[in-house]
Amino acid sequence: MTLADTQPQALNFECETGNYHTFCPISCVAWLYQKIEDSFFLVIGTKTCGYFLQNAMGVMIFAEPRYAMAELEEGDISAQLNDYEELKRLCLHIKRDRNPSVIVWIGTCTTEIIKMDLEGMAPKLEGEIGIPIVVARANGLDYAFTQGEDTVLAAMVNRCPDKAPVAETEKEERNAISKLLNFGRKQEEVKAEESEYANHPPFVLFGSLPDPVVTQLTLELKKQGIKVSGWLPAKRYTELPVIEEGYYVAGVNPFLSRTATTFMRRRKCKLIGAPFPIGPDGTRAWIEKICSVFGIEPSGLAEREAQIWESLEEYVKLIRGKSVFFMGDNLLEISLARFLIRCGMTCPEIGIPYMDKRYQGAELALLEKTCQEMRVPLPKIVEKPDNYNQIQRIKELQPDLVITGMAHANPLEARGINTKWSVEFTFAQIHGFTNARDVLELVTRPLRRNNNLKDLGWDKLVKEEAKV
Repeated sequence: MTLADTQPQALNFECETGNYHTFCPISCVAWLYQKIEDSFFLVIGTKTCGYFLQNAMGVMIFAEPRYAMAELEEGDISAQLNDYEELKRLCLHIKRDRNPSVIVWIGTCTTEIIKMDLEGMAPKLEGEIGIPIVVARANGLDYAFTQGEDTVLAAMVNRCPDKAPVAETEKEERNAISKLLNFGRKQEEVKAEESEYANHPPFVLFGSLPDPVVTQLTLELKKQGIKVSGWLPAKRYTELPVIEEGYYVAGVNPFLSRTATTFMRRRKCKLIGAPFPIGPDGTRAWIEKICSVFGIEPSGLAEREAQIWESLEEYVKLIRGKSVFFMGDNLLEISLARFLIRCGMTCPEIGIPYMDKRYQGAELALLEKTCQEMRVPLPKIVEKPDNYNQIQRIKELQPDLVITGMAHANPLEARGINTKWSVEFTFAQIHGFTNARDVLELVTRPLRRNNNLKDLGWDKLVKEEAKV
């Protein structure tokens, strides 16, 4: 009997607790305020939220941030003060100093507990100060780490224009994607290239990615004749993509299920359910699914994927045959596990804070297919895992690597377990063919470090200290 014969026929899902053991979702401000260049983020919470943001974003001390804290005092919490007047004062101050195109209010746990009516106050204040105010709830009671971005983008879906405000030719000139791809080129060249696109309905991508990755993925689709009409979020709030009924949309991150739902229910868009473009296997599957929806025969993807795998072999040989355990933090776990299993690793358990089986359906199917092709057991998927129970399972399984939140990394290292912070994958460029190397650079770093320690003879000292 082979290993493939003994493995379960379907993925096994469990839910252990009702709690989120993750980084706070208000940290989405860290990457969103940089992505949306004409925005300002106002986090409405207590001093604890302010301390968290100071520590979480301390690395950006030399950049000029476009975010601030509206700190709630005892008087606010006991409803003795006028919330509206105070928020109005702060927003007028922001307008005078920064004059952003949009102010995003980030609700926290405290605004939920005291039932602040942010959605009720925002439209009135928006009319008074003349700047759009978008309300997003990013509290740690209801959302996991990266779902903070999900709530912001879902709120922005409703602000996307439903028709082009100007003539078609002018709209093309204003389109941020077009300007980025056609910089420095003659208009005749651009028009000639337009004819290379296939005839398909308008198509919008959603998910906050660094500009170089946006360009890479847009160009990968362009090679297949697929034109990206816009991205959400755009580089500027004033360049939000036009969204009309019947448009097609696709996500690039597995934690954007609320945004996907808003596109479908509020704007009547058609969601392309595809695996996510993480790793060469995921990127190929993502492009192939989009092509299939538009009736396009993809070309050159197999060769492209093979070329990337060949370039990754120096990393893959370090992890082939080893095991990885995900404790769960940023909702990227399923995609990362699938990629690492394709690299030759085994994965006994994937912890994940929140699992939307519909939005991640294509990714789960690819995970099953990957395990079958690699002839390894299917991992157990644990939603909202209990950290104490997980640590007991880690002690029993002794995996070669644990990908975990920062709170558990040092205690596990002290017990002789190799770890990697999950938050590093959130901030790294991991999407697309060319960025697969960055994923493996992060994954193999602790293993390479330990190999170096062995060469120096320090591994015995570490083991002795672990026993103590």
